[in-house]
Amino acid sequence: MIYSTTKIRIALTLILIPAIDLAQGRVVHARRGRRDDYQPVRSKLCRSCQPTEVIAGLLRLHTFSTLYIADLDAIRGLDDQTTVLAKLRDRFPDLDIWIDPGINTRARYHQWQQLALGSTVLGSETLADTGLLQNTLAADTDTVLSLDFKGGKLLGPPDLLERLEHWPTRVIVMCLDRVGSNEGPDTDRMQQLRRQFPGTDLFAAGGIRDLDDLLNLRQLGVAGALLASALHDGRIAAAQIAALA
Repeated sequence: MIYSTTKIRIALTLILIPAIDLAQGRVVHARRGRRDDYQPVRSKLCRSCQPTEVIAGLLRLHTFSTLYIADLDAIRGLDDQTTVLAKLRDRFPDLDIWIDPGINTRARYHQWQQLALGSTVLGSETLADTGLLQNTLAADTDTVLSLDFKGGKLLGPPDLLERLEHWPTRVIVMCLDRVGSNEGPDTDRMQQLRRQFPGTDLFAAGGIRDLDDLLNLRQLGVAGALLASALHDGRIAAAQIAALA
């Protein structure tokens, strides 16, 4: 794919955010949202699936400023991993860590906020209704919304896409069935949402393969991209990250 230098020059900056999925204290390789089948991650960046080792490997690759973590145990309704997350907060104090801890009730949200472990990601798949999002946005300007899609459908409150007034400014578009798929991001969905919600910073997640995918997203005006598989297997390496600067 050929890009003119003029088009690349006028494109917006694309924020790259490494994403890790935690299950039972280990980083696992997410594939298509089938969480029962996730296996410990195997990465060219480190020799371990321990989260401190994985994050250190990512930071050796590039000085990322933001990290996304999904607490899969909490999202699935199991015991959360706050002890592990607290250790990561202490180990990497300079990182802006976005954490999806499976928030589903106001009580859970308030409990989580008291821990102060990172920016709260509210995943649509665990939200019971948009009321929680409305109250959260009023109390916490660091909130990030994750619109979780699977099979082409939004997981969560059906009216969420119609309640823009309840959205924070940062919104992840998480295409779960593309995660780890090597199929590319859902650019049609990203383009549609960019047209519908031009004042929102959209972050693409799921299926991103290489530099071409990142350049395409940047041309669409997407604010950022969450990356995992392509970083661990080397398809997006230091040279590709530098090419976006």
